[in-house]
Amino acid sequence: MEAVVIDAGSKLLKAGFAVPDQAPSMIMPTQMKRMPEDGSLDELSLAEDVTVEPVVRGYIRDWDAMEDLLHHVLYSGLGWEIGNEGQILFTDPLSTPKGVREQLVQLMFETFNVSGFYASEQAVLSLYAVGRISGCTVDIGHGKIDIAPVIEGAVQQIASRRFEIGGIELTNLLAQELGKSNPLVKLNTSDVEIIKEQYSCCAEDDFAYQKTQKSCQEEHHTLPDGQVCNLVFQPDNTPHDALSTLLKETIQEVITIGKERYTVGEALFQPSLLGLEAHGIVEQLVRSISTVSSENHRQLLENTVLCGGTASMTGFEDRFQKEASLCSSAIRPSLVKPPEYMPENLTKYSAWVGGAILAKVVFPQNQHMTKADYDETGPSVVHRKCF
Repeated sequence: MEAVVIDAGSKLLKAGFAVPDQAPSMIMPTQMKRMPEDGSLDELSLAEDVTVEPVVRGYIRDWDAMEDLLHHVLYSGLGWEIGNEGQILFTDPLSTPKGVREQLVQLMFETFNVSGFYASEQAVLSLYAVGRISGCTVDIGHGKIDIAPVIEGAVQQIASRRFEIGGIELTNLLAQELGKSNPLVKLNTSDVEIIKEQYSCCAEDDFAYQKTQKSCQEEHHTLPDGQVCNLVFQPDNTPHDALSTLLKETIQEVITIGKERYTVGEALFQPSLLGLEAHGIVEQLVRSISTVSSENHRQLLENTVLCGGTASMTGFEDRFQKEASLCSSAIRPSLVKPPEYMPENLTKYSAWVGGAILAKVVFPQNQHMTKADYDETGPSVVHRKCF
């Protein structure tokens, strides 16, 4: 049985058997709904609908919820049998605390009785996915942005940068902007997430962005519980109150999207739109690499890899490359294109694909942690076996 690879993000969990040239077989929300212990769904329990987030800003925070989620993934989703568990490789976010790694190892061996375990950092794995062992990853996740220089398969921790902003902050920004142009529309977070994924894009440059803010083609998006209605003119015999109600219902069902779609991408290059006094993402990349020995600058900058769902936004890669061509560095960042044989949308799950590649090496060559290693040393063995 092939090893299982799991990449648990703040928004999505990617899981599947280690087949590197295929997409993960399971891509599912990490967030869950808390159910009553007796399994009943009365009106009171629905009113107290509580979202549980096992992973926050990339790190596991709710271990009970994570255990439930993994049990579903491994046994129901991937078909493991109790008493016949296989091997598993986990992706590690940048700068994962030692305590989190040790608790994960304990969960794997004591609760899931895995036969073998390995963990590797997401930045390293994303480079493996595009055939590199050195380079720099820019990972724009749901809850964080990680910039990580990697040399010969080792993350340069001192030079790495982590920003606790990500897709959720961009979603909130879009919600604010849509609220200004659609004041009568009541939007929840899931509605805005859908709109962001469907419509958001990057302008070609700052000048083009400023132009979109003055004039931009508008589109109409129908919310899940609404339907597109035509503009209604008031006949002479229509009561004003009745017309107001009709118009209000129409506006609440359909939302207009124009210049707001460009604000999401622009915020990554102009963080001031998020109320932050910080450099844009390309400048942050250059500053990160500048702290590494100068002899490594070229191989890092010329092997830049974009990761995360937000990085797949329409126009983002082109804008990133254009900003890179204008940066102050003597060596300009250059993006690595994934091999043609790799799955489509590799940007969204490159760490998982890299994990599938690595699993094909560490488990057959017995470089992983075994139950005997765990019993002899305890959870701390992860720092010696997985580095």
